[in-house]
Amino acid sequence: MKENNLTMKDMQNEVDQYIGQFKEGYFKPLAMLARMTEELGELSREINHHYGEKPKKSSEDESTIEEELGDLLFVIICFANQQGISLESAHKRVMNKFQTRDKNRWTKKEDIDHE
Repeated sequence: MKENNLTMKDMQNEVDQYIGQFKEGYFKPLAMLARMTEELGELSREINHHYGEKPKKSSEDESTIEEELGDLLFVIICFANQQGISLESAHKRVMNKFQTRDKNRWTKKEDIDHE
């Protein structure tokens, strides 16, 4: 299988083309937030089944953490597109924030090696 190296912009464009073929278009912001919450709940449930104390019932469908993360990512991309937000720009902004504001918040691996 060929590896798929899409940029975030590529992913946003792909989702936009997919949604654009339907007359309903993107959901409104509150509906989108509800979908995000629903998908986050499904991811939480899957992680709890995998790592927690609550095994799946035999009647429950098999799902994966990867699949649930993919569903959540899709809704996040939809929300960003509906709001006209570049997720690449958002990522750059948040990384800058973490690399400046939080640069000394955590113990770096190289600091451990020098002790």
